[in-house]
Amino acid sequence: MRVFPWGFWLLCVASAPSRGDSGSKARSCAEVRQLYGAKGFSLSGVPQAEISGEHLRICPQGYTCCTSEMEENFANKSRSEFEAMMKEAGRSVQATLTAQHRSFDSYFQDLLNKSEKALYDAFPSMYGELYTQNVKVFKDLYSELRRYYRSSNINLEEALNEFWTRLLERLFKLLNSQYHITDEYLDCMVKHAEQHKPFGEVPRDLKVKATRAFIAARSYAQGFLVGSDVVKKVSQVSLSHECTRAIMKLMYCPHCRGLASVKPCNNYCLNVVKGCLANQADLNTEWKYLMDSLIGVADRIDGPYNVDTVIGTIHMRIAEAISNLQENRDSITSKVFQGCGNPKISTKGSSSEDKKRRGKVTLEAKSSAQALEMLVLDAKGNLTALKTYWITLPSSLCSKKVMASSASDDRCWNGMTKGSYLPEVMGDGLANQINNPEVEVDITKPDMTIRQQIMQLKIMTNRLGNANIGNDVDFQDTSDDMSGSGSGDSCPDDVCGKRLSKSPSTRQPETHAIPKQSGHGVNGASSRSLPSASLLLLVSVAVIATQHLWR
Repeated sequence: MRVFPWGFWLLCVASAPSRGDSGSKARSCAEVRQLYGAKGFSLSGVPQAEISGEHLRICPQGYTCCTSEMEENFANKSRSEFEAMMKEAGRSVQATLTAQHRSFDSYFQDLLNKSEKALYDAFPSMYGELYTQNVKVFKDLYSELRRYYRSSNINLEEALNEFWTRLLERLFKLLNSQYHITDEYLDCMVKHAEQHKPFGEVPRDLKVKATRAFIAARSYAQGFLVGSDVVKKVSQVSLSHECTRAIMKLMYCPHCRGLASVKPCNNYCLNVVKGCLANQADLNTEWKYLMDSLIGVADRIDGPYNVDTVIGTIHMRIAEAISNLQENRDSITSKVFQGCGNPKISTKGSSSEDKKRRGKVTLEAKSSAQALEMLVLDAKGNLTALKTYWITLPSSLCSKKVMASSASDDRCWNGMTKGSYLPEVMGDGLANQINNPEVEVDITKPDMTIRQQIMQLKIMTNRLGNANIGNDVDFQDTSDDMSGSGSGDSCPDDVCGKRLSKSPSTRQPETHAIPKQSGHGVNGASSRSLPSASLLLLVSVAVIATQHLWR
């Protein structure tokens, strides 16, 4: 009889299928049957005890409690559950950003409403006919201010200039109602009167301060909405086939293996989730820029731009301007008559109401600076906490949702059995997944939905960067090939076609194109041109390929 070497028998024993920790006796599948039924699946065909696992395509092919159908059902379930985890995490961030937007929007709208109401309450008794015959001029101003704040495509400086021009025309007519003043005469009057500052320094001062405050407030409010929308869209991105297999192996294969009570190894979980969320992690850089930009503008709103004082006292500045005109009425009228000639006497005569009697008055403004300070403080705390959201998401999901073991645990599920997990943890982002041992990731095919959202973050960050220095930026949704350089050389017809302000400080908003999938845009707060998304992709692929060849 031929005797086989001891090494041969040891090899046979070592290569025999393992049964977890149960030795040679087939283990009961009661735990898996209970779990499977709880997930809503029929128990028909589910083994009572372990069976051979040669049929398995995802889980290790040792003894198992899962049939092919069970493995497929668990895979689909793991996919839906992981996507639900992503959406739940995203909803938490969305809720935070939406709440911040709602708080600031409510504060700002209330500030504007109170100013308008104060004007309507005080001006009738202060100015009488000067106000009652010009109510629409004031209403139109506040309407334009609201339209701008809500992102309508209007030029704020133009709107303010138009208000002062219309107000000057109406008041000049009322203050000189004994004359017949034509539209042509009013055009001449405006040209001559503006040289002598009939409203004093109020129009110029208010334009500078209100423009900066409104630009900052509008961009700030939009920033929260853009951030929330990006999270929503990214959270809806479906998992790849390779990711689904990896998630199944992580979450349900231990149950099939008879190791239901064994938690996944922490580093094993991190590699799986980092591989699945490789594209999402690439949002990190631009996301941090957006959070930092929002914090920067928040400091401006509660600091140099003094939104509470500027917006809350618009009615007071208008009253001051009207009082200046009343005081300088005779001088302004004389100079206009010298430059435009004496108008004809009106046959209707002047109104019996004395339009000069009102004089200077004092209005009070209730400060809400403390409320703004608290809003900004709360927002900055939340924004700081959200900075690292995309790169801390894998560890958050592993610890709170997947319930992975501690990093030092060497008796955890490592994808094959209970033991330690040896591979190193991959870095963040798509490029770092080239050697991911758990998820096969094609680093040459970035997710286009996420690339589009990265571009939206860049555009919004650029807008906030401009708002931080008092510059306005209008974005036109267009498929034209525009440079997006921020030079302001190109502007929409509905803006350029309007009458330009006579003030040398007036500037047109910078105009940028919102890019399509491979369009152009701006990066950060700078005004440089960006290469197309396809060019960026080609360059990144070339760099990654070169690094791989040198390994």
